[in-house]
Amino acid sequence: MASWSDGYWWSNDGLRLHYRDYPGPKAKGKKARPPILCIPGLTRNARDFEAVAERLSPAWRVICVELRGRGESAYAKDAMSYMPITYLQDLEALIRDLKLAQFVVFGTSLGGLLTMLLSVSNHERMAGALINDVGPELEEPGIARIRSYVGRAQSWPTWLHAARWFAEAHREVYPAWALDDWLVYAKRLCKVGPSGRIAFDYDLRIAEPFKLPAGVTGFDGWMALRGLANIPSLIVRGERSDLLSMDTVAKMRAELPLMESVTVPDVGHTPLLTEPEAEAAIDHLLARVAEGR
Repeated sequence: MASWSDGYWWSNDGLRLHYRDYPGPKAKGKKARPPILCIPGLTRNARDFEAVAERLSPAWRVICVELRGRGESAYAKDAMSYMPITYLQDLEALIRDLKLAQFVVFGTSLGGLLTMLLSVSNHERMAGALINDVGPELEEPGIARIRSYVGRAQSWPTWLHAARWFAEAHREVYPAWALDDWLVYAKRLCKVGPSGRIAFDYDLRIAEPFKLPAGVTGFDGWMALRGLANIPSLIVRGERSDLLSMDTVAKMRAELPLMESVTVPDVGHTPLLTEPEAEAAIDHLLARVAEGR
């Protein structure tokens, strides 16, 4: 198992934010590879990238961030700061703090949208990008499904109870999973609360801006996507995804000649990035980054 250390940085509005740092190998007389910055989805945290980081960190430094209001990052006083533009400012503060001259970004769902925004504000620093099951156009069934559960309080007496709840609620996303898989899923998404019960590991108020009628992202997705021009990139889509359509993937690839794509079979929103198809595509993307193409 790969070792990692806790890291912290401060947001512009004074929140202490957290990341896991998998240090990777020490450069030996050659140019160091850029670190991989992993950004999780709306309700997720650094644990989402555990398996990805453990697989890649023998060759790459991997930094798994926790957005404000998730995991060990502080909760915001103002729920309206749970917006992409604020998350972007938080990530830019981390990039400055760590003095990252170049980096690769892996972004899942909300993290993929932030990857697109980072490609605009940090275009010259971004050496490669992976966008996991999200794009400039979001399908309404997926948005409606996410809105139906995000921010709703739930708790369970044991991890097994939590796993069974997730298996029932999200069976269509991972139809092949056994109960053990759902147990791992529950432990990534939840924590033991002060009462001893299992609860979500995020501020339930993140749902407040997400549910506003003005829109989900608050920015022009296609304009943001163009920041990835001339950057090696990969779009990963779950075959059963209800948020990202094949048509949108085709449009993205037409817009970005350097973008490759992979479909993960029999998985919905979102792939774990540990599936064989995803791992092979990731390895190819990172080879392109290492070779500068």
